[in-house]
Amino acid sequence: MEALNAADFEDQAREILEPGAYGYFAGGAGDERTLRDNIEAYARRRLRPRVLVDVSSASAATTALGAEVSMPLLVAPVAFQRVAHPDGEKATARAAAAAGTVMCLSTLATASAAEVADAAPGGARWFQLYCFSDRGVTEALVEQAVDSGYRAIVLTVDAPLLGRRERDLRTGFAVPESIEVPSFSRAIGGRREATLRDMFELLDPSLTWRDVEELAELSALPVVVKGVITAEDARLAVDHGAAAVVVSNHGGRQLDGVPATLDALPEVVEAVDGKAEVYVDGGVRRGTDVVTALALGARAVLIGRPVVWALAAGGDAGVTKLLDLMRAEIELALALLGCPTPADVGPAHVAVPSRRQ
Repeated sequence: MEALNAADFEDQAREILEPGAYGYFAGGAGDERTLRDNIEAYARRRLRPRVLVDVSSASAATTALGAEVSMPLLVAPVAFQRVAHPDGEKATARAAAAAGTVMCLSTLATASAAEVADAAPGGARWFQLYCFSDRGVTEALVEQAVDSGYRAIVLTVDAPLLGRRERDLRTGFAVPESIEVPSFSRAIGGRREATLRDMFELLDPSLTWRDVEELAELSALPVVVKGVITAEDARLAVDHGAAAVVVSNHGGRQLDGVPATLDALPEVVEAVDGKAEVYVDGGVRRGTDVVTALALGARAVLIGRPVVWALAAGGDAGVTKLLDLMRAEIELALALLGCPTPADVGPAHVAVPSRRQ
C-alpha cells in the first residue's frame, strides 16, 4: 500500500524490520509514558486559524542557524541507520539534501562524517556529538565534522548514562560486527558486535557546563545544546555559549516521566528570550504538529523515527517521499492557518481547550 503519511511508513517498517531492530527504533525508557506523551501533547492543542489572509504564495521556507531550508523541519540524529537499510545514513543524507533541509548525523552512525558528506556533497549537515571519556576520540570526531563541511555541533546532554530501555533488554538487540559504527571502532581500536550499553560505557558521564564552553572553543562551528527541557538549563545553555537549544527528552528514551517536549517548549522559549534559536523534537508526525510547535515558539522541529521508518521502507526514495509529504502538509497547514510563512505563526494561532468539570 502506498504510504500517505508518517504512520503508513511505520506500518511498512514494522513488517520489514526484525523485532529487535524495530524495538530499538520504536522503543522508549521504562513504562514509555514520556514516549507516548510526546505524541499525545500535540492532540491536546487546537489550532486557531485566521481567514481572509492572502496565502496565494504560502511557503514553508525558513532558516536554521542562518542557513536557508525548504521547511521548518530538520532530520534528527538517529543511530545505527544501516540496521534499518543497507544504505543507512548515506541514503538519509541524499534525501535531506534533495528536500533542501538539514540532516543531523549521529555520533553512533554506521557511516563516518566524511562518508556521509561525500554521499550528499551539496547537503546541509549538522553533527550530533556524544563526548567520549577518551577526549582524543571526541576531538577527532569534531575535527572530521569540521573538515567535512558540517555547519554545527549538536551536543546531546541528556544521556550521561543509558536509560532503561526494556524492549532492547527483552530482544537482546545488538549491532552486529558486520555493521560498523566508526566512532565505536575508533574508541575500542577495532570492531565487534556491541549493544548500546557497550557504547555508552565509553562516554563521559562527568560533563558540565564548562565542557559546553570548551566545545565552543574547539571549533568555529556554532554549538547546539540538545536535551534541554527546563528554563533553568535553557538559561545556562545561553550563558555558556550555545547558539541554539533543542527541547528534547531523547524521544522518551532516557528518563521516563519527564514532560512531553511540546509541554516544555514554552518555558524554554521564554527563558532563552531570543538570545538563541529554539528547536524541538519528539512526537512530530504531521505538518499540523510542526505549525503547532512554531506557534509555541520553536524555530523548527526535528524528526527521527518517521525518517527511519521511511528509510527501512524505501531507502533514500522512501525518505525523500516522507520529507516531500511533510513539506506539503506544512505548506497546507500554514495556508489554512492564514500564515503565508513560518514567521507569521504565533501564540495566537494555538490554544489548549478547557476541560468541562
